[in-house]
Order: sequence, then structure tokens, then C-alpha cells
Amino acid sequence: MNVYFDNAATTMVRSEAVDAMLRIMRDEYGNPSSLHHMGRRASAELAAARSSVAAAIGSHPDDIYFTSGGTEANNWAVSGSIEALSHKGKHILTSSIEHDSVFAPIKKLRINGWDVTYLAPDSNGCVSAESFAQALREDTAFASIMLVNNETGAINPVGEYSKEISRRRQGTVLHTDAVQGFGKIPFSIKTLGADIVSVSAHKIHGPMGAGALYVKSGTRLPSFIFGGGQENGKRAGTEALPAIVGFGEAARLVCLEYEQTVERVRKLREYICHRLTVEIPEIVIIGDSGSPFILCLSLPGYKSEVLMSYLDSEGICVSKGAACKKGSRSRVLEAMRLKNEVVNGVLRVSFSRYSTIDESEHFIQTLKKASETLLAVK
Repeated sequence: MNVYFDNAATTMVRSEAVDAMLRIMRDEYGNPSSLHHMGRRASAELAAARSSVAAAIGSHPDDIYFTSGGTEANNWAVSGSIEALSHKGKHILTSSIEHDSVFAPIKKLRINGWDVTYLAPDSNGCVSAESFAQALREDTAFASIMLVNNETGAINPVGEYSKEISRRRQGTVLHTDAVQGFGKIPFSIKTLGADIVSVSAHKIHGPMGAGALYVKSGTRLPSFIFGGGQENGKRAGTEALPAIVGFGEAARLVCLEYEQTVERVRKLREYICHRLTVEIPEIVIIGDSGSPFILCLSLPGYKSEVLMSYLDSEGICVSKGAACKKGSRSRVLEAMRLKNEVVNGVLRVSFSRYSTIDESEHFIQTLKKASETLLAVK
């Protein structure tokens, strides 16, 4: 049996999104910027997709800007905000558990003279509202903390961060990377209160190569790519219309199916956690209070790479953390101050609406067999 439990890395593109993309490539292949009838029809398709993504997060369509994915959206949010806010202060507030597409550009800004505070997570991998409030300063120009951690599934109280900024009336721009939360935990632009929000298509059964950045009306964010008037002059270049339309269809459907999908995945995760603790008593569940779509676990004393290889040989796809890390040690888990043997034996198991009980049981039994077979390499 083949089991794909690496949905936090990417999801299968659902058939409805594929059909929508094929329709664009075959029938509505005009350039949205062209003025003839094919261009006008393409422009209407682009507008419809923008409306679908906006509706999925409760924003106005005019506040949505399409990107090539979450990484570009995050880079734009960080670099653009800093360019616009340098006169307000030189302090950035972020966390030590951010995705590299936020962590790396902020690290570069720190090298270039910005004062950066990295908030540490608690034992569940969350950055508390209290720690945010304590670190927020009068000269904090920009803050960026993710909504759902991509390795542990920990959910951060972004709405509370926003309330603290509003209470102080100091104008700090708040960005959140909501890529792993989009369509998977309940939120809207109103409940988050963030000024800038990043989302991506390929985490919700849309295609790779499409993402979006929500920018609150009135928030200054300079253009990211120059040379054309696309995306209201903010991001030049012909829009990837097939991917964007696929994104729009996936966003539309994730809203319609949200409650059913979340309940199904939550029960599946609970089943796996229970069965694992029975079958493999030494298993460690990490940060067991977050997104139902991500399960971070460890077999202390074993090596993640060895466990992954064994599971892969049995047709099971999991990871040891973020796909973009490509095997390097997790700074997220280190920031949680976990023991070395726990970090070394970590696996990230992530689900989708298509994951099944049969797949789960195959995973459980195979991991149990691995823990027995690989005993000699502890």
C-alpha cells in the first residue's frame, strides 16, 4: 500500500482544480492584460479566482495580490514592509520558529543593522501573547509570526498580537505566514487582525506555483517586481492564469468542505495518536495541541533519516520537518529545547481530506515494525 502522509509539504491537486486549469489552457488561454475578447475573458477568469481566494479568508478582492507561492509572498511581506517602515523604527519582532522564507530575509536585515527580537516558543511550540506583548516596543516597525508552524502544527494567537498592537496605537505592521493554516483552522482577516497575510495554493489541493498576499487597504507595501502593470502595478509579469484559476477553485471548495474535512482529519489524527501510544509506548508526541493536519512525533534514540528510509521502502511518505530544509537539523525543535535524542528521531506526519484509516493503520504497523527491526542501530 502506498501512503502519502507528507501533505504539509504539498498536497495532491484535486480533480476539480485540474479540470479548471485544463479549461484555461485549452479554451481561455488569452493574456489577461490584452484588450481583445480573449484577453477580456482571461481577465474575468483572473478576477473570479481573486474573488474566490478573498472569500476564503474574508477579505476584499482588491486586497489580494497573486504570487508564485508562499515563499515569494513572505519575502515580499518582509522586504516590502521594511522598505516602507524604516522611518518608523529599526526594530523587528519575530520568532525563532518561522519558515525560512521569513527567517532568512529577516536575518539579512539584522546583518544590515536592524534590531531583531526572536521570540522563543513554549513546550507546545507556541509563541504566547504575553511574550509578544513584553517584547513589543515603541520602535517596533514590523512584526512577523506565523499562524501555524509547518513542523509541529502549533497554532499561534495572532489575533492577540494584533489586539496588543491596536491597544498601544503605535502603528506596527503585523504580518503572518498563514500558509499552513489556510483552509485548515478557522480564521478570517477580521479575527487575525493582521495587516499582511500569506497563503498558498498547493497546501489546499491546488497547484504548485500559485500563492497570494493579502495587504490591508491603506497598508503601504512597495512593488516587488517591476516592468508591467499587473497586480495593480505591484507585481509585474503575466499572471500564471492556469495555476491561479486552479488556486481559486481549490479555495472555493476548501470553504465548502471545511467542517467535514477538519472533523474527519481530527478523528484520524486522534486515532493515530492513540494507536501509536499503545503499539509503541516509547513514542513521543510533540506539541499535541495544534492543527489536526500535522502530527509531529519522535522515536527517541532512532535516527529520522533511517526511519524515513524504512517507511519509504514500505511505500509510506513522511518527512522529518519542512521540505525546504532538505534534511538539515530543525531549529524549530531546537528552539523548543527538546532533548537531542527526541530531535534526532523526529518525524512529521501530515494529513489531507483524502487520508484514510487503512493508510493510518498501515503506517502504525510499519513504524512499529521499524522500531523493532531497527533496534540494533539505536
